[in-house]
Amino acid sequence: MPRRTTVILEDDVYEKLVEESVKRYGTARAISRVLNELLREAFRARKELLELIYSEKLVYIDEEEFEETRRELSERLATR
Repeated sequence: MPRRTTVILEDDVYEKLVEESVKRYGTARAISRVLNELLREAFRARKELLELIYSEKLVYIDEEEFEETRRELSERLATR
């Protein structure tokens, strides 16, 4: 069930929401819909990022191996 609330937006954020609302739905009256969609996307992305960060790692590399690999890659890219 939708709930009504008041959100105080800074001018630049409000303008972006209006622009996105007009772009997606052809009217500035869909700001709530756009805001809900953007928040859902942000929450989903955050959840996926946290799952990736805290998931079981398939490969472990120590600092020395990492630095060696980084140097080799930098050298290969520099010679292109």
